[in-house]
Amino acid sequence: MKRYILLGALTISFAIQASAQKELFLTQDECRKLALQRNEELQQASNALQQAKLDKDIAFSAYLPKLDGMVSGTYMFPDMDMMGMELQMHGMYLAGISIMQPLYAGGKIIAGNKLARIGKESAAEKLRKTRMEVAAEADKTYWNYIAVRQKVRMLEAYQTQMDTLYRQVETAVKAGMGTDNELLRINAKRSEISYQLQKARNGADLCRMALCHTLGEPFDTHPVPVDTLIRVTAPTRLDESIALRPELKLLQQQVAAREQQVKVARGDILPQIGLSAGYAYYGNIKLNGMTADAQGNYLPFTQKLDDGIGLVMASVSLPIFHWGEGLKKIKKAKLDLQNAQLDLQRNTRLLNIETRQAIQNLTDGYNLVQTVESGSDQAKENLRVMRDRYTNGLSTLTDLLDAQSQWQQAESNRIEALTQYKIYETEYLRCTGQLLNN
Repeated sequence: MKRYILLGALTISFAIQASAQKELFLTQDECRKLALQRNEELQQASNALQQAKLDKDIAFSAYLPKLDGMVSGTYMFPDMDMMGMELQMHGMYLAGISIMQPLYAGGKIIAGNKLARIGKESAAEKLRKTRMEVAAEADKTYWNYIAVRQKVRMLEAYQTQMDTLYRQVETAVKAGMGTDNELLRINAKRSEISYQLQKARNGADLCRMALCHTLGEPFDTHPVPVDTLIRVTAPTRLDESIALRPELKLLQQQVAAREQQVKVARGDILPQIGLSAGYAYYGNIKLNGMTADAQGNYLPFTQKLDDGIGLVMASVSLPIFHWGEGLKKIKKAKLDLQNAQLDLQRNTRLLNIETRQAIQNLTDGYNLVQTVESGSDQAKENLRVMRDRYTNGLSTLTDLLDAQSQWQQAESNRIEALTQYKIYETEYLRCTGQLLNN
């Protein structure tokens, strides 16, 4: 029994470890798709669009006639005296229907429908804006994770180089061809690399958790980026237009909405015309009294009232004096419109600046990639030459260590420049409203 328990515990332990080491292989496109599927803000924006569509349908119903029904029952006591007769309503009932059709509402119904349409369009643009932001964030976390993983591998390779060099010098010291000072210098460098490697690994774990958060994955998931061979092409036909940006469209729709709100406020001081019709049926009303027969004798009688009545009515409502409330509402709505127009002017300039900055970053990023690629090649060749010269006794340990440090810095710069360029590419597409359009 104990053996079975032990085997069961080991099985559970291995299952937990396997779960904790869940690997998720991802391309950039797959990373975007997962983020778009699981992002909570995106789901909320989608719900807001559905609500805006319902608001549009609700606003359209204001054009249509309203049909209402009514049923009531009454038990009244005491009975009412009506010129010697008794009106008895013990269980009187009233049932009816009514229909009302607005004919003119000062333009408020038309403006309300236009507002609802603008609201639907704005919700669609907000959804598009959120989709681009989520995709841009997914790309950023994806490429940052690739960058830090590549730096970890670069430092591990650097550490291997120093370990190999340490063993070579240690052998030389034992043979009397090296000094302890050289070993101390190499050991100090090894400690420095170990420190840098530990920091890089910690950073890689933080970037991994940030990517898991973006993807909506558990934090024990280990994403494995597939796009590790980064290709960079020269940017061409860069467009500065912001016409496709959802932010611009939202600002324009805000101005359009404020224009309709001015019309709604103006409608409050205009006549309201409506037409209504209805039919009601009442019953169980009794009229008790006395009546004389042919001989002059008074006899009691009861008359039961059950009947229906129809009604057609036209109504006109016109505000006459409300202490200037309506005019003040119109002035307030016009000020809101002016503020929306000012927001459009100011933010249009800011959007143009942001787009130009994105283009500048993309251009500079490509030039930087070209520079660091050349510098990395030179550093690799310099390290190869110095390693051969040191092995043949033609250069000092200092020269070799300097060459290795230069290679490390050049390789780190190359990784940063390549991944940052990919982030700049995404940011340019977002700033011009082209992200996810294809």
